[in-house]
Amino acid sequence: MKTNIIIIGAGPGGIFSAYELIKLRPDLKITVIEAGNPLHKRKCPIDGKKIKSCINCKPCSIMNGFGGAGAFSDGKYNITNQFGGTLYEYIGKQQAIDLMYYVDKINLAYGGEGTKLYTTANTSIKKLCLQNSLHLLDASVRHLGTDVNYIVLENLYNELKDKVEFIFNDPVKKVEKADGLFRVTTEKGEQFEAEKCIISAGRSGSAWMESVCKDLNIPTNSNRVDIGVRVELPAALFAHLTDELYESKIIYRTEKYGDLVRTFCMNPKGAVVSENTNGIVTVNGHSYEDPKLQTENTNFALLVAKHFSEPFKDSNGYGESIARLSNMLGGGVIIQRFGDLVTGHRSTANRINESFTVPTLAATPGDLSLVMPKRILDGIIEMIYALDKIAPGTANDDTLLYGVEVKFYNMEVSLDEHLETKHSGLFVIGDCSGITHSLSHASASGVHVARHICETL
Repeated sequence: MKTNIIIIGAGPGGIFSAYELIKLRPDLKITVIEAGNPLHKRKCPIDGKKIKSCINCKPCSIMNGFGGAGAFSDGKYNITNQFGGTLYEYIGKQQAIDLMYYVDKINLAYGGEGTKLYTTANTSIKKLCLQNSLHLLDASVRHLGTDVNYIVLENLYNELKDKVEFIFNDPVKKVEKADGLFRVTTEKGEQFEAEKCIISAGRSGSAWMESVCKDLNIPTNSNRVDIGVRVELPAALFAHLTDELYESKIIYRTEKYGDLVRTFCMNPKGAVVSENTNGIVTVNGHSYEDPKLQTENTNFALLVAKHFSEPFKDSNGYGESIARLSNMLGGGVIIQRFGDLVTGHRSTANRINESFTVPTLAATPGDLSLVMPKRILDGIIEMIYALDKIAPGTANDDTLLYGVEVKFYNMEVSLDEHLETKHSGLFVIGDCSGITHSLSHASASGVHVARHICETL
């Protein structure tokens, strides 16, 4: 089947590529191929009653489908170059920020109006962090919430569905270059050909992306893996931070090893959830804008980044092995009270039930010290005590830790300033490129490539 542009993946990168292409060139025939379901058919079967843990659906509806892995996230769009990726290194700092604000305007126009834009500018919290060896990163944060984020995606799909051809539930198997065209073959045997191809396979497509780079001889560089836990505690403890900033990106350098530990994906009054990445069950967090859907807890990740050099380069494989060990010991996600961890006790069902912090995810009580490498766990414990200085109560015995949380990053694909590979007409955007790690950066990368394509057609 001939088409003008093939987009692989209907996550934020793919969605905003298609949106901008249709806006600038409505005459183009665009085909978007997605491994998962349309948005309205995406549903995780875990209900906490009949089904309490991951049953390895293929594909996982949390990770795949229209909207990508961010569809059921808490809908945070961080407008900053300080974290979320290195897009600015390719397209320039101001250009990256401008594109993120452009994406923000589109989100507001398609259902996000009325949501709040938080900022770290002129906050006393920054000084409080510095006084306690913590560093608050600068950002503006638009919080849509899981519920409003869904509405925005629904409206964007309704805008695109009659202008773009969507192929759902058919993962791409192979990408080839033949006779000046890119030929894409799906698992169901469908073939599509186009002069331009945009790959936006997301973080869950990292292993597949590596195989594409190998087949097409596209250079890559080793990246990192982030390993840690998700912390859950009473929302009141972090209210002075979340009420003003919502998302607090805080970095701490450990005294023992000099490693950097950071907070990630903070969800005020949110819920802890599990997710399945290539058969590996890990933990994440969601939050909602609607007060009726909110909980009494706040959760956030504490992550330690690990980079590897010679002779070992498989950072994702390292993270997967730790996650698989957690799955083996706990049958999925493990939960432990902080007090049990520091005293060397395995948490039991009774200890969890007696905790003053009521867990929002049904997980297996256990001992994270049997899963996490000592260096990483030591850093997380040290960070919790550091956070306790700016949010007293963080280091309470009943603070809950879920493990493991792993953020996989694709090998960094060799791209030019247009996010184009060595093969003219083949672009790689979003998290599968290894250069974006957030909704805002991935969306911005999609707009950037779409504009470049329209300029060169």
